[in-house]
Amino acid sequence: MSGVARWTAALAWLTHPVYVVAGMPMSWGDMAGFLTGIVNVWLAARAHVWNFHFGILNAAILGLVFLQQRLFADASLQVVFIVLNLRGLLQWRAGHTVRESDPVFRLAHGEHAMLVLAAGALFFPLWYVLGLLRGTAPPIDAAITSLSIVAQWLLNRRVLENWAWWIVIDLISIPLYVSRGLPLIAALYVVFLALCVQGFLRWRRHVVPQPEAAAA
Repeated sequence: MSGVARWTAALAWLTHPVYVVAGMPMSWGDMAGFLTGIVNVWLAARAHVWNFHFGILNAAILGLVFLQQRLFADASLQVVFIVLNLRGLLQWRAGHTVRESDPVFRLAHGEHAMLVLAAGALFFPLWYVLGLLRGTAPPIDAAITSLSIVAQWLLNRRVLENWAWWIVIDLISIPLYVSRGLPLIAALYVVFLALCVQGFLRWRRHVVPQPEAAAA
């Protein structure tokens, strides 16, 4: 068997449905994506540097699943999250902030509005690109992705408010997936929501006195 044939067979195995849960076919890739996603957020809530390793693994698994299903827009977005998680890993290690007890920062005055504008600036090109890639719902996916990029950027800087952004994303995603007939994914985002609230409360204990965020 050639290398390409082995790769194709591995992808087929990864994405082949093996169980049906709540009416939703589940492959090994789906289950691995769910598990690594939960571990990723659980570790991030504890400000553990290994959250980035699981974030990269989660995005890689989901990217392969989407690629096999020819969901090129969704697969492309996972590449973005791999890059963001890699950057976050390097930032935390460079700043020697790899433990929960290390400093957490707050946004400086006026940065909230700037970040909202940044998310808006990301939204329109993402909408256009996802449309070209034939995404399932370009406007909604572009909105969630633009918010997620800002939230991940804040997490990379150990800024407390990253959790507020993730909570907003979860509150949008839960009814979205319910409306799409995907209750299992909606339930996953309920778990994410609970972990994000926990993350906010845990990180708040380690906020440094000064209002300035860490340098990018």
